[in-house]
Amino acid sequence: MSVSSEDLILRRAAGEIHLVAPRLHFLSGKSLQRLHDGLTVPFDFQFTISAGSKTNVVGQFVERFLVSYGVWEEKFKVVGMGSVHRYGSHLTQNGAEAWCLENLYISSAAVPSEKPLWARLEVRSVDAKEQASIFTDPGINISTLIGIFSQRPRPQQDHWILESTSFHLADLKP
Repeated sequence: MSVSSEDLILRRAAGEIHLVAPRLHFLSGKSLQRLHDGLTVPFDFQFTISAGSKTNVVGQFVERFLVSYGVWEEKFKVVGMGSVHRYGSHLTQNGAEAWCLENLYISSAAVPSEKPLWARLEVRSVDAKEQASIFTDPGINISTLIGIFSQRPRPQQDHWILESTSFHLADLKP
């Protein structure tokens, strides 16, 4: 699913580029049903910034988040599986989605200020068949996630892509 650029809002804070996507609702469809069935559902995120052309990636952040749902309290928990395990708990559905996006960022130090820039966010759920191997694998690493995003999503995977229009680093508000 592609979403128009006004649905991907970028901002700068403390030397980092962050994003907000208020209309992106990835806790939906088959993934939400699996969560309501008591399963933990992994989501893979890739946030990239390109400079000069959309194919010249100058910044990238990939992360896997494990999302679970407490059926009794009707709240979500999210755990980031990167090098520093971060988590959010007792979250609403919108709060869990926002928490994932708040934990994605790219350092603005490597982003050229004079060239036109483009941002892209891709989100993929991990399908039920692939999910079994995730919990037997000792860990996820950046190389694995980059490999995942180098392949097209499978038809059974929920996935979303948001892309910005061209902008300059100076255009981003703190």
